[in-house]
Amino acid sequence: QVQLVESGGGLVQAGGSLRLSCAASGRTFSSLAMGWFRQAPGKEREFVSTISSSGGSTYYADSVKGRFTISRENAKNTVYLQMNSLKPEDTAVYYCAARFYSIGTRKSEYGYWGQGTQVAVSS
Repeated sequence: QVQLVESGGGLVQAGGSLRLSCAASGRTFSSLAMGWFRQAPGKEREFVSTISSSGGSTYYADSVKGRFTISRENAKNTVYLQMNSLKPEDTAVYYCAARFYSIGTRKSEYGYWGQGTQVAVSS
């Protein structure tokens, strides 16, 4: 069983930065590919970024490419999402997700989810 807990959300002005963290329980973290998704009010949950179990492969949605960076520290069972140059349209609840081994960009591919952390970007 994998449990995920996100932190680091908050309110920030446009152009600002936030770093989200997701801590995973269990001893299998190094076998997990991790992903970040987000869901804005009234919209579907959408893919943001993913990172392979080793950290060697990453992938981003076009909307965040060049602004967001995903990383992980397997020794700390933690994955991060550094968000720079934030825009009002980045406002959403951000969810951490996990799946074994290979990266994925579809929410249906992930079996483990955190509770989410709210990010609000003011204009």
